[in-house]
Amino acid sequence: MIVQERALRFRCQDEWLYGILHQPQQLVARGVLIVVGGPQYRAGSHRQFVLLARYLAERGIPVMRFDYRGMGDSDGTIRSFEHVGEDLTGAVDLFFEECPFLKDIVIWGLCDAASAALFYAHQDQRVSGLVLLNPWVRTEQGIAKAYLKHYYLQRLFKLEFWKKLLGGKFNPVASIRSLCEFGKSSLYMEPAAAEDDSSSSCNLMASLPERMLDGLKHFQGKVLIITSGSDLTAREFLDLIHSSADWQKTTEAKQVEFFHIENANHTFSTCEWRNQVAEQTGIRVLSW
Repeated sequence: MIVQERALRFRCQDEWLYGILHQPQQLVARGVLIVVGGPQYRAGSHRQFVLLARYLAERGIPVMRFDYRGMGDSDGTIRSFEHVGEDLTGAVDLFFEECPFLKDIVIWGLCDAASAALFYAHQDQRVSGLVLLNPWVRTEQGIAKAYLKHYYLQRLFKLEFWKKLLGGKFNPVASIRSLCEFGKSSLYMEPAAAEDDSSSSCNLMASLPERMLDGLKHFQGKVLIITSGSDLTAREFLDLIHSSADWQKTTEAKQVEFFHIENANHTFSTCEWRNQVAEQTGIRVLSW
């Protein structure tokens, strides 16, 4: 299929933002907005976003990817994922302006871009679906538990660990000290915010997981969550769901779909993992 790729720019406040539109010749009426996560720009790690956009566009799905203010080619000062709502609004507005045949869009986000998508999606009726990869729910307690469960304890069952210990290449005192610190952190309970259904998901008084859950509760569209088996960010997110009755109840009520790639790393860096992500994304976008 013939796909046209062209550069776009749009204003957010008084600053210029830049992106790329992938527009196939034969179009479907649902597009995908790829949202950048972490300190990177619209190409993505190992050109992941470029390859994903081209995969989807070859199947008739228009795709837009762009840089937030302060990232990549865009103007302005760098900002966190918690303060990109205006950037997203501007990008969605331009996407519909450039592709007037669109009826709705799906937002695709990795790591803290998944968090930003959950904050934003329920506020924009043009967003019909979310594809969230290894969502960022980082808290001091959560990462401490993830390290204890998925790193320190697992090391005891690995031959390499015992070879280092018996060979004098392992410092048990430093490791025990680190383990104790993580243990204390995992027992620390962050103060919970008072429940208020009318509160915004951007209420910074609530913890990050609480704000993300609030966004999910208010979103009326479809959701696919893709997780990696070899990634602490994904482990922390899955541990949160498994330990929280509220998260479990909400994901079940919303009929959230899950897809897990057992050996994948955080950015799905191999061709096999990347292709699985692209295939699962394309299936959902075309079937939702």
